[in-house]
Amino acid sequence: MKKLIAIAMMAALVCASTFAAPKKNKKAAKKSSVKIAMVTDSGDITDQSFNQTTYQACKDYAEANGLEFQYYKPAGDSTADRVASIDAAYQDGYNVIVLPGFLFGEAIVKVAKDYDDAKFIGLDISEGDLGGAAVPANVFCAVYQEELPGFFAGYAAVKEGYRHLGFLGGMAVPAVVRYGYGFVQGANKAAEELKVADKVTIEYVYGGQFYGDQTITASMDGWYKNREVEVVFACGGGIWTSACEAASKVGGKVIGVDVDQTAQINGYGAGMCVTSAMKGLGATVNSALSAIQAGKWSDYSGKVATLGLVSGTDASVNYVGLPTDTWTMKNFSVKEYKKLVGDIFNKKVAVSNSIDKQPAVSVKVNYYQNIK
Repeated sequence: MKKLIAIAMMAALVCASTFAAPKKNKKAAKKSSVKIAMVTDSGDITDQSFNQTTYQACKDYAEANGLEFQYYKPAGDSTADRVASIDAAYQDGYNVIVLPGFLFGEAIVKVAKDYDDAKFIGLDISEGDLGGAAVPANVFCAVYQEELPGFFAGYAAVKEGYRHLGFLGGMAVPAVVRYGYGFVQGANKAAEELKVADKVTIEYVYGGQFYGDQTITASMDGWYKNREVEVVFACGGGIWTSACEAASKVGGKVIGVDVDQTAQINGYGAGMCVTSAMKGLGATVNSALSAIQAGKWSDYSGKVATLGLVSGTDASVNYVGLPTDTWTMKNFSVKEYKKLVGDIFNKKVAVSNSIDKQPAVSVKVNYYQNIK
């Protein structure tokens, strides 16, 4: 989708200073005209993923700042259903509406012009998801540099001692491909540093869908049982369930995606989750809502921002990364991870976000046709 870059820089769409790490406001604000609503996509607020993370971030921010907040769940999984929920939120008086996930792209285009006195915050919604339409002044959308958390995850897996890795993507959409190619680059970087590139193999496939089922699970069974894959980076909606089902049969490992999936994955087997390649959904919500309250919406108005690293010294404030609160890795330490973050931020290590061709690496990568 974009050309080769040194990921330490924020995308040219916005400057890093504009979208710096949000400051936490622990005191409730005075009476405000800001009323926050959040609409779920095809899931709900207990999905332990995009919806739940966004819901919690909105709720926490509203409570900390004395603001009204409500969430809405569409009646079905269609643009019309999502538009209906946005309509309901607006009619109920909510003037800041947070929408998590690319499924809202078409809905935003339909409603933003009619509700020009409301502000819309779209998470993981790209210009392509908006159909190429100009971004309205009352809309801000954020996308993420998925190649970075993918890189961190691949690097961590090899540093931790795994030599046979797998990447199971949902569908080959740009965000998933960036995750996957980042994963390959990270594993390769660690393998070269450890001088074990000739011993590392990566199996690479897309399921062709964003959910797990018996067919996907059977394919993962083959990876874990027959090919002796040790850990799979499961990336794309609910497809991670199939990786976990297969891993649970042989004591295999899984890497989560988008949010910290430690609890979800370990529900299939104690210690199954190695780490998770995360996007900073909560940080994005806090940053945008803080700007609205501070009267700085113009910094966000009509933009699609590509978010990644904003600090080389404090990994916790970045918009992408690995979770450190649930860290269990033994051979790859938090200290080493933070150094890697700093090296990328300071341009000592470059990660490509190109999806035009497969990364050139020293490790062996077996690419397969889509499972479905």
